[in-house]
Amino acid sequence: MCRFIQLHLLTSYPPSNLNRDDLGRPKTARMGGFERLRISSQSLKRAWRKSELFETALAGHIGVRTKKMGIEVFDTLQQKGIAEKNAKDWALKIVEVFNGGKKKEKEENKKEKEKKKKKEKEPEPEPTISSLETKQLVHFSPEEQAAVMQLAETIAQRNSEPTKEELQLLREKHSAADIALFGRMLAKTPIYNIEAAAQVAHAITVHEVAVEDDFFTAVDDLNSGEQNAGAAHLGETEFGAGLYYLYICIDRALLIENLQNDEVLVNKTLAALVECAAKVAPTGKQNSFASRAYTSYLLAEKGNQQPRSLSVAFLKPVKVGSKDDSMLDKAIEALETTRKNMDKVYGNCADKSIVMNANQPKGSLDRILKFIYSISDK
Repeated sequence: MCRFIQLHLLTSYPPSNLNRDDLGRPKTARMGGFERLRISSQSLKRAWRKSELFETALAGHIGVRTKKMGIEVFDTLQQKGIAEKNAKDWALKIVEVFNGGKKKEKEENKKEKEKKKKKEKEPEPEPTISSLETKQLVHFSPEEQAAVMQLAETIAQRNSEPTKEELQLLREKHSAADIALFGRMLAKTPIYNIEAAAQVAHAITVHEVAVEDDFFTAVDDLNSGEQNAGAAHLGETEFGAGLYYLYICIDRALLIENLQNDEVLVNKTLAALVECAAKVAPTGKQNSFASRAYTSYLLAEKGNQQPRSLSVAFLKPVKVGSKDDSMLDKAIEALETTRKNMDKVYGNCADKSIVMNANQPKGSLDRILKFIYSISDK
């Protein structure tokens, strides 16, 4: 079995602001001494994970990443008629499971001794709604979601707090395709961490860029212009356009392990990821720019060799010399030349490969999917 699947994509976005920094500007990076537009891997992964394509393909096998599961439990208990204080207390016990459990016994004993020294024991504050949020953003698998909500139903029916045994809610084994692909970290309970099977690079433009300003106005529809012909609103936004290179590496062996050797689910997960990477764009400022785009070029490789990105092909920015030159053609040429040169000095960096080029056209997404998602290499 070929362990690694590597994807190299070239996607051209028209004027857009797909992924903004804290000032609202398109994210950038300096590479090879030149400024490039950048789309963060976090932005890409969320766009894919929350897309209709991904959710349809993997229905029932997608987790929920939230801090508000305790509030969901509290609301459920309240709806079942549990008194507010009990609902808060019991929901907090469930939340603590995903916060890493209670504090260490030594720390608890130390606090108890300190309390005894006080002349008057201060009453413990009642948990608030905000305290029912987990301390970190937790990615719940479908199995964990179901266990949490089932426990809420159980304790509501019998009107008593959850037992220690019932609070064993975390799962090492699950069927969450998004957690299997992109991983999960629980700082206080590392035994339930999941190592990501897919590594996603930040997408960067293959050429130098300059972020541009768009000054715009909005006109009041009910302003006849007789007294004031000016705009009702003035604004400014920033944007950029570019041809992006994106690299993805998938450890298929780890994905199989993460998904409990479910070959059907592994195939569905791989197919969904590749199709999303080729078709789904981040949603930032889409209403303003309609900058949706499909990938124009996709090189897929598989093998057991140590993976490597081909971003070095674009350390020197791609440039067009005349109106007849194509930025895409020159980027493809640079990428394929770099790939061949690496194979010459390192030996074959992959056992098999396949290309889809929408500019010629050559190949197809369907052929790419058949190439990568099969567990068997026959």
